[in-house]
Amino acid sequence: MYHEKVEKNISVMGILIAVAISFGGLSQIIPLMFQAEAIEPTPGVKPYPALQLAGRDIYIREGCYNCHSQMIRTLRFETERYGHYSLAGESVYDRPFQWGSKRTGPDIARVGGRYSDDWHRAHLINPRDVVPESNMPAYSWLLDAEVDGAQITTHMKALQTIGDPYTDEEIAGAAAAVAGKTEMDAVIAYLQGLGKHAPRLGAASVAAAESAP
Repeated sequence: MYHEKVEKNISVMGILIAVAISFGGLSQIIPLMFQAEAIEPTPGVKPYPALQLAGRDIYIREGCYNCHSQMIRTLRFETERYGHYSLAGESVYDRPFQWGSKRTGPDIARVGGRYSDDWHRAHLINPRDVVPESNMPAYSWLLDAEVDGAQITTHMKALQTIGDPYTDEEIAGAAAAVAGKTEMDAVIAYLQGLGKHAPRLGAASVAAAESAP
């Protein structure tokens, strides 16, 4: 009887569906908030230095996350190509996280140190110069724009307020750390830091990853 009434009343059914989804979501989210591996940084992971943080801001501003994920799943073909699967502790200081779900381009969670600064610069200026089949847009204008020291200082203060362990000395020196640096320098610094503190793969897995296209 009650089931029939609910099925015939769209408003009641909608409310009950929303309640059910809410309880289901909370049952998944709340336990994660108290798991150490989800709230404690992976060893070596620290808040982004000023130049890398500026690069991350530019990365988000330019919409790079629309084509590049930063989330390696536990599937074998992913770990063989990209490296160790992603851990929650790697993203503790990512606000917002850049996991993504679309890969028009490859995942870049482990791109740090894989290529030289010069390679990244050439790639960002004109992707086809280093990857002929690439459909990535060029970002040559990043060479002409300087990083805003005042803006990055304000950003670091805000992150300190919500819990990121920046010291007052780091914040005070932020403007000097990015002085004279271009947005291109900042994006490259950010990319070169990605995955540097990820767990290491075994020798066999490393060889497979290096041979993957």
